[in-house]
Amino acid sequence: GSKSLRVITSTQFLISPIGTRCQHGLYFQDGERRVDYILTYHIKKPSSSRSNRQSSRFTDNAFTRSLRRGTARLGRAPPPQPRGDPEVASQDHSMDYHVDDKRLHREEFEGNLRDMGIELEKDEDTKTPGVGFVKIHAPWHVLCREAEFMKLKMPTKKVYEMKQSTGVGAKINTLVNKVTEPLYPNVEDNRTHNVKHLSYMFSREKQHLFDLSDRDSFFDSKTRASIVSVIVSSRSSRTVDWTLLFKCGPCNACYVLTFCCSVFQLLYEEWASYSVFYKYQPIGLVRKYFGEKIGLYFAWLGLYTQMLIPASLVGVIVFLYGCATVDDNIPSMEICHPKNNITMCPLCDRACSYWKLKEACGTARASHLFDNPATVFFSIFMALWAAMFMEHWKRRQMRLNYEWDLTGFEEEEVSDHPRAEYELRVMQKSLKKEHKTQKVLIEKEKLTCRDRLPAYMTNVVMMLLMIGVTFAIVFGVILYRISTKTALHMSNNPTTRSNVRLTVKTTAAIINLVVILILDEVYGAVARWLTVLEVPKTDKSFEERLIFKTFILKFVNAFTPIIYIAFFRGRLVGRPGSYLYVFESYRMEECAHGGCLMELCIQLSITMLGKQLIQNNLFEIGIPKLKKLIRYIKSKRRSFQEEEREKKLQRYETDHFLEPFAGLTPEYMEMIIQFGFVTLFVASFPLAPLFALLNNIIEIRLDAKKFVAELRRPVAARAKDIGIWYNLLRAVAKVAVIINAFVISFTSDFIPRLVYQYMYSPDGSMHGFVNHTLSYFNVSNFQDGKEPMDPQHQVEMCRYKDYREPPWSNTPYVISKEFWAVLAARLAFVIVFQNVVMLMSDIVDWLIPDIPKDISLQIHKEKILMVELFMKEEQGKIQFIDSMMPCGGKEKRNNHAPIARSRSIPHTHSHTHANNF
Repeated sequence: GSKSLRVITSTQFLISPIGTRCQHGLYFQDGERRVDYILTYHIKKPSSSRSNRQSSRFTDNAFTRSLRRGTARLGRAPPPQPRGDPEVASQDHSMDYHVDDKRLHREEFEGNLRDMGIELEKDEDTKTPGVGFVKIHAPWHVLCREAEFMKLKMPTKKVYEMKQSTGVGAKINTLVNKVTEPLYPNVEDNRTHNVKHLSYMFSREKQHLFDLSDRDSFFDSKTRASIVSVIVSSRSSRTVDWTLLFKCGPCNACYVLTFCCSVFQLLYEEWASYSVFYKYQPIGLVRKYFGEKIGLYFAWLGLYTQMLIPASLVGVIVFLYGCATVDDNIPSMEICHPKNNITMCPLCDRACSYWKLKEACGTARASHLFDNPATVFFSIFMALWAAMFMEHWKRRQMRLNYEWDLTGFEEEEVSDHPRAEYELRVMQKSLKKEHKTQKVLIEKEKLTCRDRLPAYMTNVVMMLLMIGVTFAIVFGVILYRISTKTALHMSNNPTTRSNVRLTVKTTAAIINLVVILILDEVYGAVARWLTVLEVPKTDKSFEERLIFKTFILKFVNAFTPIIYIAFFRGRLVGRPGSYLYVFESYRMEECAHGGCLMELCIQLSITMLGKQLIQNNLFEIGIPKLKKLIRYIKSKRRSFQEEEREKKLQRYETDHFLEPFAGLTPEYMEMIIQFGFVTLFVASFPLAPLFALLNNIIEIRLDAKKFVAELRRPVAARAKDIGIWYNLLRAVAKVAVIINAFVISFTSDFIPRLVYQYMYSPDGSMHGFVNHTLSYFNVSNFQDGKEPMDPQHQVEMCRYKDYREPPWSNTPYVISKEFWAVLAARLAFVIVFQNVVMLMSDIVDWLIPDIPKDISLQIHKEKILMVELFMKEEQGKIQFIDSMMPCGGKEKRNNHAPIARSRSIPHTHSHTHANNF
């Protein structure tokens, strides 16, 4: 039978361990009014000898300040200040001026909140020394007023049946659901509902449309907190700006109370637990508790992780194909053949000697694991996979918009309020202009491009400087590799000399990883500073500009070393007798005989795994816990008192020690960079999707645990999509097609093998390919001082990997015609691969509709039902008016009824059309 679903009642929750620990501090002292929001501020308890004087002085100071402000507004001079002992006055002024000023601002701010109808309750007698708490409660009439202003869609009494799809698709869906039933969390939210409440924007005039039988639960804790947050942040700011209030110090923090309810316990047990890593997420509960914006992030992360499963399977198959065919690979067999006696030219000047090609046997065999015909297929597959992922997410997003009643929501409705910093700059500009012109400005000023020009110039210079720093560090690692390779070749230890390449590759990759981790933190801070300099008008504009700068810097930081190895290493070398040098002493690096693909794979794997293990997981676990520990230490709490005090603390005190929510930018950013690792260089590392999948399985539960247990509850924010992140994903997917085309064409030996097989091979096989790719060099043509000091082999000719004429030809060491044939084939492959794959991606995009058909029908049905609802309401009003009128009035009313109806019905149509998505 079907699995029983867990439904936790209020009584069960209160007697649970989490419930008993959380129920303290959720209400005002009367036990009836719920705490919707918390403000904290610093308090300094006065000494007993000075308390009375301080209290009276504060009252006088506050009174005179308010009086002075009022007279200033009326254009009169302030009254004279009371005089006293000068010495005492100066001492009191130095000690209490700032405290009084902060308290005055805070009380003025609280007065504004009370004028808005908000109810406040202070608590300074807490077990958290030095911190006072202001509990905020929004009464019913305030919630109704703000819900109407915010255009919140709330469920009406009208219920309609959702049409269930029929046919073969529905039967397949039913079968899949039965098979995957054990993977769903044991929550009621996952039950398929056949009915849905018709939602409409809340209006106080139309309260009869909504089910208000239980007013306490009509607006849930998430909605109440978001309403209060809007009031606190925008509507209460008359003379005191709330953001500046926190920056200047009167208030330390504001946060939503962790409302411990049955939903919270279900999230704790069925979502934020590593034991349920194999189950789907209860996205509906996540949205219900944290809001739509965070719900969309976890829905996107879950879909991305789900889509990585087929990519991982294909990647593993490609890797296993390479393992299975390594013994049949003719080029590596020729290199490893015991009779192979090809002598290669030295890998460095003076210290390095001649070496036998068969010494590169291990590298050649390992390269085949990642450089085989299957990798071309995998690159095409991953490009189509990225297109499928984008389309699947658009459909999933539309389904969530319908289920969460966001189909008529526009983000501009809630994101147009100017930021505090912007208003402050505008005010400064206005005052400066008034001071110059000696006139009061009527029109409100705004910041122009000219005002922001210095910030824009600073942005351009700093961004270029940071990118230059990244290039400089990559160049430094190149010099490290060159010098370390030379030093190791001079070692007397034969084991050290035999493992030079592996040692240099691995240590350089680790150095790159450490530098990337450090610069990531630096670049994040620089990007925020540059965005603050620009003074964007709205929070949405600020967030988008910050994301763009951070993405550019972190993307360049993560992928510059990889791009160097893929496209530049081994191509700026020169040839024996005419090598290219840096600073006249550092000879540029060469690739191993198997190509740079193996080194690219090592760099990519170390960087990707290192970032995931250290940055994404270790930092996310360790840093919040460390910050929480620091807060406990600052509040003078001892470890042996921890458990006892935890039981006595109010809920808002416990939340005070949690880490503040810093936004979803870091979470999205690490996933976008990971998406780059999965798609950009997948031709060189087919196991990348598998490692990403394993990381994301942990990442989902890690983020869930962080949101539930380590962070303060964020204010619920509405959003209908993932915003600029979708555009960045599309850009990465497009760039991935081009980069993979160049990796296959120029970094791997796929094209040279094809050219040899079909143009130069005598029997159409790969026999003789290795010899075909090696050129000859006469050792007598070495530059003075560049030949080996202690040559182990006495040779006249050595070989090197390049397409050049032999020394006995009429044009020795000139690029041969084979080089130009291979180059033409490489460029042709890039053009064909790029256009074919992008065309296939566009076909996938065109074939899959953005909106699922059943959702499109349901949205259309909702619009029809809404029109019917309002027409029925209009008819009810007309009948009521007719029943209240006398007979003569009825006849007169009937004569005008068609006009009234013709006016009312189009109004309803136009309203519903305006909400069309």
